[in-house]
Amino acid sequence: MKVSARNVFKGKITTLVDGAVNAEIELTLPGGDKIVAIVTEGSVKALGLAVGKEAVAYVKAPWVMLLSGTADVKFSARNQLAGTVSEIRKGAVNTEVAITLPGGTMVHAVVTNEAVLELGLKAGAPASALIKASNVILGVPA
Repeated sequence: MKVSARNVFKGKITTLVDGAVNAEIELTLPGGDKIVAIVTEGSVKALGLAVGKEAVAYVKAPWVMLLSGTADVKFSARNQLAGTVSEIRKGAVNTEVAITLPGGTMVHAVVTNEAVLELGLKAGAPASALIKASNVILGVPA
């Protein structure tokens, strides 16, 4: 299956916290990086989500917010993924920025060219990707 989401993270469910309406799912990727998703209890049942099961997290690049430097502010976004800018690809209006996390996972964001300048993003600089857990879509192999 092909998808339009730029970020496709394959891993194993390491934590599942059930709630009355939603569940919090932690997916650990092969290098140890972690992605958290919030899904409905209906999705937990329909997908058969359980600790130890393989899953895939999908996040569209425009849903990823960027922070330059080191984080000295707390955010409500559940996924605060610190790493290093590894690639910048500028377009006419927007720029695609890739951040490599300590475990080797690469996170892609699409932000305006102006934002890249304002944040001072450049290859080799520290940066973080902020992703709301509700913006993470989970899937499981068929």
